[in-house]
Amino acid sequence: MSDLARDVEALAGTPVLCVGDLMLDRFVYGSVERISPEAPIPVLRIERRASMLGGAGNVAANLDALGCQPRFLSVVGDDEAGSAILHRLAEGRLGEACHIVTEPGRRTTEKTRYFAHNQQLLRTDHETVSPITAASRDSLLAAARTLIKDVQAVILSDYGKGVLTADLCQALIAMAREVGRPVIVDPKGSDYERYRGAGVVTPNRRELGQASGLPVGSDEEIVRAARLLMERHGLGAVVATRSEQGMTVVTGANGNGDETRLPAEAREVFDVSGAGDTVVATLGAALGAGVPVVDAARLANLAAGVVVGKVGTAVVRVPELLAALHHQEWAEGEAKVVSLDTAGERVERWRRQGYRVGFTNGCFDLIHPGHVSLLQQARAACDRLVVGLNSDGSVHRLKGETRPVQTEVARATVLASLRPVDLVVVFAEDTPLAVIQALRPDVLVKGADYRIEQVVGAELVQSYGGRVVLADLSEGHSTTATIARMMR
Repeated sequence: MSDLARDVEALAGTPVLCVGDLMLDRFVYGSVERISPEAPIPVLRIERRASMLGGAGNVAANLDALGCQPRFLSVVGDDEAGSAILHRLAEGRLGEACHIVTEPGRRTTEKTRYFAHNQQLLRTDHETVSPITAASRDSLLAAARTLIKDVQAVILSDYGKGVLTADLCQALIAMAREVGRPVIVDPKGSDYERYRGAGVVTPNRRELGQASGLPVGSDEEIVRAARLLMERHGLGAVVATRSEQGMTVVTGANGNGDETRLPAEAREVFDVSGAGDTVVATLGAALGAGVPVVDAARLANLAAGVVVGKVGTAVVRVPELLAALHHQEWAEGEAKVVSLDTAGERVERWRRQGYRVGFTNGCFDLIHPGHVSLLQQARAACDRLVVGLNSDGSVHRLKGETRPVQTEVARATVLASLRPVDLVVVFAEDTPLAVIQALRPDVLVKGADYRIEQVVGAELVQSYGGRVVLADLSEGHSTTATIARMMR
């Protein structure tokens, strides 16, 4: 979590270019107290109205809220909605960083949402789907060519309203690749050939199914569909958003790399409007700041969890993202301390995902650098690490009447907060043999002050092809010595 917090701080000042469909989002708020006598529909008594930038404009607004330096290119029509957008841009922080083409005869896209008591009742759209003119495209390309060397990432926010034509997408992607800038695409439709060569695309489940032509009901099907798109269109990675089921991140050359599943982070969901904008903005900002794609997706997932708790098209700010990180850290720490049965289920799930499971154990009464070194070495030897923790009664029998210094709850909480540790299981016996028999770890880790034949469970683990690792000891550290110094 501390690494992710540093990643959030690294977003500040990152220049990111966003190109896409700009629209005006209007919001009508009121209350419903009766049903219409004319039809079985609610009567909304309007109390206030608001408007803000939507579509790619909301992506740029999210970039600004994250402390980035957005550069924004788009097209509007010569109509009232287009004028309202230009006025809002001129008034706001994005004004000087924009190149907005006004296209004669074009209608600006508007979306109007009606709310009662924070619940959305209806949405009306004034759609534009016709491609922009060649003159508008050339103007955008000329502006992009001027900006591209001064930005760290390029976001294409495609709402299918005609700005991101196939030739414009390919020209922008080629331009970015030439100077080594990642391209992140929020896609639309089933023609992903227009996104060929992009670094990351972020389809939702439905869009992934449409574009791949494959079923996307299960985790395995989503990964298979993502890999097909990567191979078919030369994409670097797919971050598939799955609503209440979180995200699936698939990376690797030709779709043959790794996959990571991220659970949804939302605590309350009021409105999903613009959540995709927040995801692609956070992902683009993080990749531009040099954050690896999986960690960038973790931040985007957290940001989505924050924004769906707001009403209307909204943005996520750095303090909110940091607060979500801290909440997740606390929640994960609690979730890591599990019963043996739950640990068995989790370990089995990890094995199905192809992970090597490691196990180590101890009293961990007062965590010191020697403990940290052991846990780091243990985690380096496997993909997921389970720590067996002696209960208070067990420690008392092994260490004497004055031990443990800390209760098993306190010791488990501290262990769970450490990054190398994936699960903590408290056991009441004097040895962890029953835990090892139940979990059947692939790797068993103990300190090098033991010989392999002295390690509890070593013979069992080796019998089914597992291995035993003796971790190097960090000299000069022990809980007993620390307590003795405290008592002087």
